[in-house]
Amino acid sequence: MHRILLTAALLGAMSAVPAHAHDNTVTSQPSDAVPASFDIIETSIVTHGDTAIFTTRVRGEAGVDKPDATGKFEGSSVYAYVWPTSLDSGDIGFDASQGIVALAVTFHPDFDDAAYGGENRHVWHPHWVVLGEDAACPGGLKVHDIPEGTTPKVPPTWPNVPLLIDSPDYPTTFTGATVEVSIPVALIGGIADASFDGVTAGLKVNANLHAPLLCVDNVFKVASGDLSLPGKVAPAH
Repeated sequence: MHRILLTAALLGAMSAVPAHAHDNTVTSQPSDAVPASFDIIETSIVTHGDTAIFTTRVRGEAGVDKPDATGKFEGSSVYAYVWPTSLDSGDIGFDASQGIVALAVTFHPDFDDAAYGGENRHVWHPHWVVLGEDAACPGGLKVHDIPEGTTPKVPPTWPNVPLLIDSPDYPTTFTGATVEVSIPVALIGGIADASFDGVTAGLKVNANLHAPLLCVDNVFKVASGDLSLPGKVAPAH
């Protein structure tokens, strides 16, 4: 069911606006079926002066649950708080029209993917990712692979892995039930007109290290319920 929602709603038309979408905020009813730290209550993107602020509030303590370390890269897990958007991949430094652009705050204890060879396996940290459909993935989506021998356009903070992923050093905070990321508006082309949603999910590295290398494996919750991207970026009130 989650796979159908992800592929159909994210890759299809984004016209339906649920009643619980209010401009720059998407709200959701709590659910005991979802782990409290991933049970999205509210997600938003607002602009405040020259800064875009991405926020998700959950029912429990944000960031308290992390994947177990396996001691190896292949087959390892990633947990993520995600804001799928209507941005174009060209807006964040990749070639244009490559797939679904999402900001993801992730934790993965088995590998580092910081820019310039830095370490980040021990902390929650932000990424831009470009997602695409792939039936080989349990969640129906993957982070787009970079085929061997190709040299696509990548941002300066691309972590030198064969994926359309960026590792910018944006301020990221966890405070009680809330995770928040602050990004200079000047670094995100098109943000003023963007639509968005909120997702919490688990991803998994391919055990054989072949494409698809990084799959959406398990969706914990979708803020809108249908991934229609009903939120609209707006200035903070």
